[in-house]
Amino acid sequence: MHPTTARAEWKAYWGVPLAGALGYATSVIHIYGLGVYIEPISESFGWSRATTTFGITIATLIQAVFGIPIGIMVDRIGPRVLGLVGVPLTCAGFAVLGTASGSDLQWYGLWVLMAFATLPAQATIWTAAVASRFEHSRGFAFAITLCGASVAAALFPWMGARLIASHGWQTAMAWQSLIWLAIAWPVVILLFRGAHDRRKQTAEQALAAAEERAIMEGVGFLEGLKSSIYIRLLLASLLFTFTILALVVHFVPILTDAGLGAQSAAGLASIIGLCSIVGRLATGFLLDRFAASKVGAIIFLLPVVASIILLLAGADGAAAVAVLVGLTLGAEVDVIVYLATRHFGLKAFGALYGGMLVALSIGTALGPLGAAAVYDRTGGYNSFLYLTIGLMVAASLLVISLPQPKFGHSKADNPA
Repeated sequence: MHPTTARAEWKAYWGVPLAGALGYATSVIHIYGLGVYIEPISESFGWSRATTTFGITIATLIQAVFGIPIGIMVDRIGPRVLGLVGVPLTCAGFAVLGTASGSDLQWYGLWVLMAFATLPAQATIWTAAVASRFEHSRGFAFAITLCGASVAAALFPWMGARLIASHGWQTAMAWQSLIWLAIAWPVVILLFRGAHDRRKQTAEQALAAAEERAIMEGVGFLEGLKSSIYIRLLLASLLFTFTILALVVHFVPILTDAGLGAQSAAGLASIIGLCSIVGRLATGFLLDRFAASKVGAIIFLLPVVASIILLLAGADGAAAVAVLVGLTLGAEVDVIVYLATRHFGLKAFGALYGGMLVALSIGTALGPLGAAAVYDRTGGYNSFLYLTIGLMVAASLLVISLPQPKFGHSKADNPA
């Protein structure tokens, strides 16, 4: 029988969000871990930094193409099998990047392998299991799981820098992969299992599992796909990631253009990672207690405030901007995932969230490139900051326009 209180859920399934967080961190090792490798790779082969980092664009676009098929697999076979395979494959893919020989074509081919290796470790797998186990404390459980990205942002660059200093960048990639595999995979093996996962059961266990699966009510994939609610969430996801990822990637250049020293700007950038953890946990807490659409609409306006501060105060407002960007970065996926489960239920959650990953991946791939294009054309970032204001106001309006959710009975879904 499914636990009837938040306390009971955490007592029974505390390990699922923990394992999910480590799995989610694994899925972004090639994104958050690449930064410290960019300079030594570029120097080794005489590449531009665009060539070195273009692999991330390749990986995110491939993830976009396969987001829905992976989601359908989650719905059919459960997330555990995919997670167990995905963690070692992703670590192996990152290690293989260290075999680069200096050929552009080979480098891009390695990134294609990296992209396919991460497919069974993407966010859908980890959030689907958590959604199936948590009803009353789903928002906070999602927050714990998605903090994996914040851990990755804080840990992987530090780990990579130390390993590069000791072993060189190529060997460092292999060691970083092995170390993280030894940390994450055992936890996933021991603790990661969603209510939908198949397992050998006694008759009594099968009955209990049937009762747990009863909470997986919801709309079918095609029905959800045609919904105006789904379209609004897709657009909000695309607009949000397009702007916030661009702000994060270009944060240091924006501040240096505004007159701040490079070291000071880099120091402020670290605030973003710390605040993203606070943002995730605080958002999860709020989602369980207040109307999710209102929480999301407010959070989506934080980049608007950050952009206005940059436009009016420049470098003088840099610390406040770092805090606002960090809080937003820590909340965006939490809001989208939570709203998806409440509006569509869990019946086809994997496939529907896979579709949203398409929008999230496209935004991730194009946002930083868009900001760079604006800078190249205009010689500054002000035009992109104005664009950010417009896009994020639109995203906030899309979220606040959502109707009352159909599924779930937490305080978060009660009308204000």
